[in-house]
Amino acid sequence: MGVKEALLERSLVYRAWQAPFAERKLAPLKRHNDLSRIRRVLDVGCGPGTNAPHFAHAGYLGIDLNQRYVEDARRRHGRDFVAADVTEYRVDPAERFDFILVNSLFHHIDDAGTRRVLGHLAELLTDDGHVHVLDLVLPERPSISRKLAQWDRGEHPRPLAAWRRLFEEHFETVVFEPYPLGALGVELWSMVYFKGRARGG
Repeated sequence: MGVKEALLERSLVYRAWQAPFAERKLAPLKRHNDLSRIRRVLDVGCGPGTNAPHFAHAGYLGIDLNQRYVEDARRRHGRDFVAADVTEYRVDPAERFDFILVNSLFHHIDDAGTRRVLGHLAELLTDDGHVHVLDLVLPERPSISRKLAQWDRGEHPRPLAAWRRLFEEHFETVVFEPYPLGALGVELWSMVYFKGRARGG
């Protein structure tokens, strides 16, 4: 693990790194959904609980492999957080989630691991629920956003077509929306928002 990775493992450093973009990253999520109608949220790869305040009105569970993040999130938000591998997490059918959020996780996971997680998330959704994914796109053409995607500590940013293929293996597309993330009119990162329903759901 390099110095940057070690620092970002610390909750305070991670939150400071994410703070300038955390809200803007969620813009398409808010645009396409009435968050006040959500009943039960599963926040996958929740980190130190960055997303939790958006779901104060709903049942909420954050899950992350990083025990340090989870402990910090519990302290700061007073919500339910668990340190676990989501692919091993099981719930009773009555406790499934109508809103599963995966915010900037899959570009840290290879294709096989991403397929495994997506397949399991489909099993955790209610019949009327949706999965919501926000993640980093690797632009096809040379650009600042392509360079930054390549420099990101996640080793698996993907072109848009690759993201769509992965998502649609387990989910029917409701929204597939690329969007820029940047500052002062400069696109620093290229992102995608995906909203999907489980196939057969």
